[in-house]
Amino acid sequence: MANNQQPNIDYDKIAEMESFKQLSKRKNTFLWSLTAIFLIAYLLLPVLTSYTQILHQKAIGEITWVWIYSAGLFIMTWGLAHLYVSKANSYDKEAKAIIDEYERGVN
Repeated sequence: MANNQQPNIDYDKIAEMESFKQLSKRKNTFLWSLTAIFLIAYLLLPVLTSYTQILHQKAIGEITWVWIYSAGLFIMTWGLAHLYVSKANSYDKEAKAIIDEYERGVN
């Protein structure tokens, strides 16, 4: 039964580890960058359609650039979601390695 119990982990000590601080900094930088890209791209649509004529020009036949830009936003959203998932998986592996490092240091 003792083998089924989870080890007692001191998360405050892990938060003080340099490897955790570096991971946290890289993760936050990535997340804020991704958020900025997403928000800028989405907020540009109403700005460009309301205050300029750039996206109102015909691109292909009767299709204007606003339709292409809008479709690009959907593609971008899927792409950023895929990028986030792959990066989150790598961060999870690094977090596991940090916990392993902590457990080796404790034992």
